[in-house]
Amino acid sequence: MTLAWPSDVARPAAQGEVWGRRMVLGLCVAIVLTFSQGWEVPLTGPNGDPEASGLIRTLFFPGYGAALILALAAPWTTLKAAARQPLIWLLVGYAFTSTLWSVDPDTTVRRSIALLFTTLAALVLSARYDWPEMLEVLATAYAVVVVCCFFLGLFVPSYGRMTKIFPGAWSGVWRDKNALGDNMAMIFIIFSATAILNPQRRLRWVLFALSAVVLILLSTSKTSLATVVIGSGSLAFVWLVKRGGAISVAAVFAGVAALLALALAIIFASDVFFALLGKDATFTGRTSIWSAVLRLIDKRPWTGYGYAAIWTDETGWGPLAWIIKWSKFRPHHAHNSWLETWLALGIPGLVLWATLFLETWGRGLWAVFTRGCGYFALPFLAVYSLTIMTESVAFIYNDQLWLIFAAMAFRLARPDGAVVRSARSP
Repeated sequence: MTLAWPSDVARPAAQGEVWGRRMVLGLCVAIVLTFSQGWEVPLTGPNGDPEASGLIRTLFFPGYGAALILALAAPWTTLKAAARQPLIWLLVGYAFTSTLWSVDPDTTVRRSIALLFTTLAALVLSARYDWPEMLEVLATAYAVVVVCCFFLGLFVPSYGRMTKIFPGAWSGVWRDKNALGDNMAMIFIIFSATAILNPQRRLRWVLFALSAVVLILLSTSKTSLATVVIGSGSLAFVWLVKRGGAISVAAVFAGVAALLALALAIIFASDVFFALLGKDATFTGRTSIWSAVLRLIDKRPWTGYGYAAIWTDETGWGPLAWIIKWSKFRPHHAHNSWLETWLALGIPGLVLWATLFLETWGRGLWAVFTRGCGYFALPFLAVYSLTIMTESVAFIYNDQLWLIFAAMAFRLARPDGAVVRSARSP
């Protein structure tokens, strides 16, 4: 009988563990890419294809499946991570409950299931990795997106640049320049925080952060540039706070003063403020949508109309028809996450969302003073808070912003280091 040396026995096991970690990493990156929806325009064309909507829904299923596999592969750790953030599950559960009074129960059920799997994907990311690793998973996925944006813009301009409205402005893998700019502003924060928390690969992520800024410039989106300034200022604030001593105190006072100055500018010089952002005081016509939505909310303030049940109604007699009549055009969402939540889930749903949002903000601010993840939490929350004022991106199914927000909320609720050790990056 031939005896195997201990090293010969350990080597295959160690190799298998490395491949296991790489497989988990690959699945997590694939999940983020799925919810980025950066594949939709290359698949359906720059003008979209209504007939492809069923195919697009189907292509989210691999992301759902990957999330479920990873959750079942480490059930106890996943359950413990889920239990630390009950507010998210109450919100998801209430979305399902709204089926009972939804104006379109079938749509509410289907989209609530999609919301559940989007949230499960966020949970898996937070349970599998600690902060530096989770950010590198996000950064790796968005590095692929950035490369694809440059490829389409340079070599397939009919897809990567706008041709009708704002001709020549880059849109990358999304449908318009503002989508590219807004996404790159968020991605810039991810790259920057990843560079800070992963010093061994800092140069790589700094270069990608600069690439995101270049794409924003090519998109010609003024609002996105302002968002990058806010994100960069938030990063600088966190860095100063973590210096400690008098510098930390001065940074806090400067941050409060900057917020007051911003509020005063919006109140007393709104025209100048919005002009700098390329907007007007009506938020590019959004106020007419908000007025119509508020009139509709007034009819069912406590229950709402059901999760994600209104905006695809083509009957011509449902709630959407009234919004179109009152706003004088056809919007595709409320363009405000607070109004969207109230419209869909009523006052109880709005209270649940507000509680989750404020709790996450509180933990994010605490992380600025106590944890390294403050470099990501504060800049992201600052930008996210502005975004939800003019876009409906709060707990939206199949949406990357909800994926990232929920993953951050789950991770902030857990102590650092509480991860599945076998899932660490190689």
